[in-house]
Amino acid sequence: MDKINSQNIQHVAIIMDGNGRWAEKKELHRSQGHKKGLDNILPIVEELIEQKIKYVTLFAFSTENNKRPYEEKKNLINLLDDSLDNINKKIDDNNINLTFIGNLSSLPKKITSKIQKISQKNKCASSVKLIIAWNYSGRSDILNAIRRIKTKQNITEKELESYLMTHNTPDPDLIIRTGNQIRISNFMLWQSAYSELYFSKKLWPEFTKKDLNNAILEFEKRKRNYGNV
Repeated sequence: MDKINSQNIQHVAIIMDGNGRWAEKKELHRSQGHKKGLDNILPIVEELIEQKIKYVTLFAFSTENNKRPYEEKKNLINLLDDSLDNINKKIDDNNINLTFIGNLSSLPKKITSKIQKISQKNKCASSVKLIIAWNYSGRSDILNAIRRIKTKQNITEKELESYLMTHNTPDPDLIIRTGNQIRISNFMLWQSAYSELYFSKKLWPEFTKKDLNNAILEFEKRKRNYGNV
């Protein structure tokens, strides 16, 4: 596939859905599905880097996921912890600026310390800004921004955007959701106002570079007029 002009697409966001269902389909424990999904992240991010995409946001854990059984949440947090231990060389090799958005206060302090250390270490990396949305809610993001600016009057869209967690990141051009679900599930509600949406029937662990390129090809076919026509 031809390289994509970064002027056409800067930011790809992915709702990585279907890990648990992938495991159940194969009669495996759900934790094995989450592990398989984690293993699929780097190949997809590497392909996005190859396509010169500058911003990638991955929806890893929503605030609604806190309603899941304790053991499943514990396994997810342990996976996050292990991945942070193993990711340093990979982000160095790929020149990745890794950051997190969401409410991280419920994570163990040792994990938040690792996140802070990694974020600082590669904050000047130029290949791609990789944003992990963990314990993230689009509604909470907007609500928290409003709380911070509640004393102001006649607030503009630009001012409100400056208070969102994504204030230093362009809005997604393309949002991909895997797992055969046709909704955005409280993800980047403000930022997705004019994002192109692509829904894949593939479960996240089965989502390949070819599937990613199909989504990008579909994006290229669409005409974005932002309500002007």
